[in-house]
Amino acid sequence: MSETAVYGGSIDWERSKSEDEDDDDEEEYSSPEMSSQSSPRPPLSSNFEKDRHLVYLEMMYELLPYHYQSQEINRLTLAHFIISGFHFLGARDRVDKDVVTNWVLSFQAFPSNRAALKNGEFYGFFGSRSSQFPQDENGGLTHNCSHLASTYCALAILKVIGHDLSTMDSESLLLSMRNLQQDDGSFMPIHTGGETDLRFVYCAAAICYMLDNWSGMDKEMAKNYILNCQSYDGGFGLIPGSESHGGGTYCAIASLRLMGFIGVDLLSNGSSSSIIDPSLLLNWCLQRQASDGGFQGRTNKPSDTCYAFWIGAVLKLIGGDALIDKIALRQFLLNCQSKYGGFSKFPGQLPDLYHSYYGYTAFSLLEEPDLSPLCPELGLPLLASSGI
Repeated sequence: MSETAVYGGSIDWERSKSEDEDDDDEEEYSSPEMSSQSSPRPPLSSNFEKDRHLVYLEMMYELLPYHYQSQEINRLTLAHFIISGFHFLGARDRVDKDVVTNWVLSFQAFPSNRAALKNGEFYGFFGSRSSQFPQDENGGLTHNCSHLASTYCALAILKVIGHDLSTMDSESLLLSMRNLQQDDGSFMPIHTGGETDLRFVYCAAAICYMLDNWSGMDKEMAKNYILNCQSYDGGFGLIPGSESHGGGTYCAIASLRLMGFIGVDLLSNGSSSSIIDPSLLLNWCLQRQASDGGFQGRTNKPSDTCYAFWIGAVLKLIGGDALIDKIALRQFLLNCQSKYGGFSKFPGQLPDLYHSYYGYTAFSLLEEPDLSPLCPELGLPLLASSGI
């Protein structure tokens, strides 16, 4: 993959609020390809247009529209959406494994020596070349901007293309990741100047799970932080005391599953021994399916393509997905499917990579034929041969 092949990412993981948290700020989250409410509404289709989606991803893989340049800092995130999207569509062979592997590994940060692991910094993956500063004369990083979310995306790409993660140097990554865990169990995404919330607890848990090594975090502290984020209504806010949110709820439940604190099908196994109340959580999740068939991220917000995954995956993880109105959800997603391939945030808008990827994951949850099955706790294609 060339340096010009991927510009930025369609989600800003360093925001002080979650992706799509405020749907009133539409210009921040809609398609970088100049989405507009006035754009002509594409014709509705009763089918998942796989061939159009492949063409869309191939175009994005070769060269993204210039509007993505403003999001250059998240280059690895967009690469994850494209490459993992190919795999969901059964087209992993559309990318060059060796080229992608070398490109992704080139973003990994390393300490100048072992003593540097005690300096409080994190040695994960940079999100882009613009955040990858040159080394000083002693081999140290002049500015270390490696990021938890970029690290998750890097490992996700490597996992999806079949790279053996046991061959990479993960010791410095995991040892330094503990520097990011706070006294309350939460995680900062970078070693200085970052906020703490459930997104980064999830990133840390997913990183440890993919590397099959939990030395990078204190799971018990993380669990307690997650439980402190549960609201009275059964959902989870991004921080303790905040409103229940679809993305925060996913990060909470997926993290607890990855860390081994909750098992499969909580609803069938009863809630008496569970650390959460699955029935209350089920009720909150089901209330998020709106009259148009889509899922909303919070109460009184419009339906949005990406929440079909964030909420749908939670229901899958707790064993409540059979209660989804799947016919209505499928129709909502088809209304967001673009005639150019990809998915938009809302019906009638232009597609973007973020909503396209989570459209693919949502259709995978709906067991669309010819799509790879989903690992809901990682948000990745289910790769049995790779241990997911």
